[in-house]
Amino acid sequence: MTHHVAILGASGYTGAELIRLISGHPNLAISAIAGERKAGLELADTFPHLRHLDMPRLCHIDDVDFASLDLCFCALPHKTSQKIIVNLPHNLKVIDLSADFRLTDLAEYRKWYGDQHVAEKLQGEAVYGLTEFYRADISSARLVAGTGCNAAIGQYALRPLISTSAIDLENIILDLKCGVSGAGRSLAEYLLHAEVSEGCGAYSVGGTHRHLGEFDQEFSRIAGRSVHVQFTPHLIPANRGILATAYVWGDANVIHNILVKHYREEPFIHVLPMGETPSTHHVRGSNFVHIGVIADRLKDRTIIVAVLDNLTKGSSGQALQNANLMLGEVETQGLMMAPLFP
Repeated sequence: MTHHVAILGASGYTGAELIRLISGHPNLAISAIAGERKAGLELADTFPHLRHLDMPRLCHIDDVDFASLDLCFCALPHKTSQKIIVNLPHNLKVIDLSADFRLTDLAEYRKWYGDQHVAEKLQGEAVYGLTEFYRADISSARLVAGTGCNAAIGQYALRPLISTSAIDLENIILDLKCGVSGAGRSLAEYLLHAEVSEGCGAYSVGGTHRHLGEFDQEFSRIAGRSVHVQFTPHLIPANRGILATAYVWGDANVIHNILVKHYREEPFIHVLPMGETPSTHHVRGSNFVHIGVIADRLKDRTIIVAVLDNLTKGSSGQALQNANLMLGEVETQGLMMAPLFP
């Protein structure tokens, strides 16, 4: 059976990644690709690397025939997405890649994003899209909120440990190194090649990064108490990839065993042998996550290193994985491609 889908916001990085992934899916057909600033252009005019694909021209969102679709991917900016989704047909399945539906508490949404939500009823309906932990809810959902890429990698490293009380919840330090594509495709001075190359800098330091709202929500929910991690992201001169280093208090062998057991049946999450560390190169362009556990020189202190591709598993790959569940497809369909190396 062929499922017809549309991509709104198709002219950005996550939109391009969705097109790349879905083009290899045997049962999904892209019926419309909308990009307001690029409307009327051929796909090759926006993404020359996709010129081999037979795709419709980019169009305006108002020109999409939503009645003919089974599912819609919204790769639109934060605050824009909710205004579009609230007016979509209610029988249409939707996956939102923005932050608009990630936080269930509307006060928390206002705190982190600074605006009143315009689709409050839908906010309560949305299912958080961290596939491996919300699989059953996603399968029956109408609206799925894709996670933040930083929030995803931090949760893959830490969720099983928080839920089993294997680590000290008062002492979790999470350090992230993030590729520049995580900031999107819009023009910004700080993302110019001369500003980024040959350097590395911290940003949103001291608890101001918006993905902390997701960490607070999810970690506190599974712990049954308030959990606040110390989190600092860094921008690195790489196009793709996130490397998360978590410093926790707990026994390394116990931590490694918990992660191995928890992810043993997961097709995309691989826990490395004890003492091995992953690299973003090992997951680039793929939907895989690699996690390493290393014992610190001090007793009962452990280091966890995890990597994913922010555009694939951190965003568009996760979205397709969720779409497979929502449409009754095999969860791994279209996503088992090997990482690119070197």
